[in-house]
Amino acid sequence: MSNAPATWEMYVLPEGQKKITVQKDTRIPNAATFHIAKEDHTLGNILRTQLLKNPKVLFAGYKMPHPLEYSFILKVQTTADTSPAQVLRTEIDALIREVGQIRLKFEVRTFACGTIWRILRNEIVCL
Repeated sequence: MSNAPATWEMYVLPEGQKKITVQKDTRIPNAATFHIAKEDHTLGNILRTQLLKNPKVLFAGYKMPHPLEYSFILKVQTTADTSPAQVLRTEIDALIREVGQIRLKFEVRTFACGTIWRILRNEIVCL
């Protein structure tokens, strides 16, 4: 018996709940807080790292409200010439492209290794 939530609760978004909600910060200029549901440190850290690569981002950080809650809070502050939501969209698109490139390289390398394996039959040679 455990007090941990059921596994499916980590991924399934309840009907009517939004995946991302945005709240503009009233005290800090060009800042917003994004509440992202049904995600964890994996996506939070990747988004934070990608956002910090952008020169228009002054601050990006995330936190998990509770270890048993599958959501995180992402705070972003940008320069005056852009908005946090716009930068987040741009960087998510950049991440999708980057993951696509990694996947393509992996598939090409896997195909090449398989071809070399079939040619040599007894030895795996893949550089």
